[in-house]
Amino acid sequence: MEEIRKISVVIPVFNEEENVPLLYEKLKGVLEKLPYDYEIIFVDDGSTDRTPRVLEEIAAKDPKVKVIEFARNFGQTAAMAAGMDHATGDVIITMDGDLQNDPEDIPRLLEEIKKGYDVVSGWRKNRQDAAISRKLPSKIANWLIGKLTGVRIHDYGCTLKAYRSDVIKRVRLYGELHRFIPALAATVTSVDRIVEIPVKHHPRRFGKSKYGISRTFKVISDLFFIWFLQKFMQKPIHFFGILGLILFLIGVVPFLYLVFLKLTGHSIGGRPLLIVSVLFILAGIQMFTTGIISEILMRIYYESQNKVPYVIRRAINFEQEG
Repeated sequence: MEEIRKISVVIPVFNEEENVPLLYEKLKGVLEKLPYDYEIIFVDDGSTDRTPRVLEEIAAKDPKVKVIEFARNFGQTAAMAAGMDHATGDVIITMDGDLQNDPEDIPRLLEEIKKGYDVVSGWRKNRQDAAISRKLPSKIANWLIGKLTGVRIHDYGCTLKAYRSDVIKRVRLYGELHRFIPALAATVTSVDRIVEIPVKHHPRRFGKSKYGISRTFKVISDLFFIWFLQKFMQKPIHFFGILGLILFLIGVVPFLYLVFLKLTGHSIGGRPLLIVSVLFILAGIQMFTTGIISEILMRIYYESQNKVPYVIRRAINFEQEG
């Protein structure tokens, strides 16, 4: 990759008034030892405690600290997206604001970026969280995500990650997709350029965790969307067409059988199989038409915004036109 000149550290925070000053001091101590310019971007996601005031005081003393304050709580994905959109570094590092991620792991993440990786994901190998409510659901979710997306890492939920800026800025975040960033990044870079390294993880000292076991169900529902996005974003007709064909065949086979019975003099009007077969045929036709509409929408999406369905890493021996 190109030489690293500047790094941006993006930290979403929500009600972390006790953690923020300690995190800032630890982070500053690590970043000042690195041979790069840096900026620290705190994104306050509508905190209701003194977090905004604490951040304001820190930023007043240190011009390298930037603060984005949301009008209300929009969620971690929105906070992450805002920080990345405003980041000016060649490498963007994300981390939690609760002191569970360790800033001392940042140089190790950067070493992997310098080796040519586009995404370096932290792996909380010795995770300091509750086994039942946090660790077990996380293991299940990580296995499912890796299985469906093909991006097999141990710890999707670890916020401590490093991204090459020109890669991550092509990934649009919304909803609650921050936990799927490595899988989303695989749509704009090679899976071979995504790597995972073990990082330290500390018990939470102050405040309360904002996550519980209920988040697992959100992860699973979002996962199927990511799977569709990866596999069929540019050719939705392949998904809806295959599904439509299957449903159509399930319906048409018994329907033809009933037509045969009718032609041979049997009554078919009161048979439940007739209703079931017609429903499957209609569902199949509906899937086909949904696929066609999706194809049209994709073309409108690309053409109206002058987008192209590919990403070029670099071009060699092409002269600048115009």
